[in-house]
Order: sequence, then structure tokens, then C-alpha cells
Amino acid sequence: MKTNIILKSIVLVTAFFTFLLSPFTSATAQTQWHTIEDAAATQIGSKFYLVDFYTDWCGYCKKMDRETFSDPTVAKILNRYYYPVKFNAESKKEFTWFGKKYKAGGGRVHEFARGVKGYPTTVLYRADGSLFQSIPGFASAKEYTVILWYFASGDYQRYPFDRYQQIFDKEIRPAMEKELNK
Repeated sequence: MKTNIILKSIVLVTAFFTFLLSPFTSATAQTQWHTIEDAAATQIGSKFYLVDFYTDWCGYCKKMDRETFSDPTVAKILNRYYYPVKFNAESKKEFTWFGKKYKAGGGRVHEFARGVKGYPTTVLYRADGSLFQSIPGFASAKEYTVILWYFASGDYQRYPFDRYQQIFDKEIRPAMEKELNK
């Protein structure tokens, strides 16, 4: 009987502290997504808008949410160096992006997503709303970290991407981790 009460007390105390600390531990590991409407109305300085084009039926989109975007390093890079936006490519919302109005498409695909060939696709836009880079397909957290840092650090101006992938772990990652831990 006493053992039962002690075990219940331990479980309750653990649950209580887990609940109290959860905002602090999970907040660092979650990407802070914005809407396309918020993005269109926000000046981002030298950052890129990063738009995750997804659909509700896309299995790899869900996998990317679960495994890639929830990774603490990916989330930290996204939140600090990009303006991350989720956009459902089959959305029925109308919005204006840098002076151009976009409407829901006549078919399933929204007018804003017309150039996207498959899902998931990440598209980087410059601060003026112009297209910079399209990155199609699923990427693991490790792969996505390399891609994100390549553009966030400006290393895309110094290295071809194939070379960057080869030197990333040995030469680039230590400096990246140091920067992220500031």
C-alpha cells in the first residue's frame, strides 16, 4: 500500500515538472512557422523567406514535419536565419505577395504554387519576394542542415554545393555549431 502511494507520488511529481518545463524544452526544438499572409506583410531584412510547400495528402510532407523540421538544429537555423512559412499548395485563400494577387487555382493547385512540381518542396525567396532557389523533395535533418546553412551563411557564393557537402562535417559544421550556440 505504501509503495503504491510512493509510486503514484513520483509519477505525479514527474508529470508536474514535465508539464512545467515543456514550454522551455520544446520551444527550442520547434520551428516557428508563419502564414503566407504574415510573410507578405513582414519586412525581413537580409533573411530569406523559406516557404514549405506541402499538401494534406503528402506522406513525405508529414515525414519532413515529424523528422526534419522538428530537429533542434534545423529549427534553430530556420528560426534565426530564415522567415519560415508553411503553405498548403491546395489552399483556397487569396493573398497578395509583393503587389501581386494570388487566388486559389481552378484545379487543386493554388496559383502561388503553380511552379512547384512535387511535394514537399522548399522555396527560398529574397527579401523583395523574388524567387531565389527551389529545393524539391524530402530531406533528412542532417541533409537539410547542410542545405539551410549553405544559404544562411552565404557559403553558396563561395562553394559549389557538391564540394560543400564533402567538407561540411569536417570544416563547416564546427563553425556553424559555434555560431548557433551564441
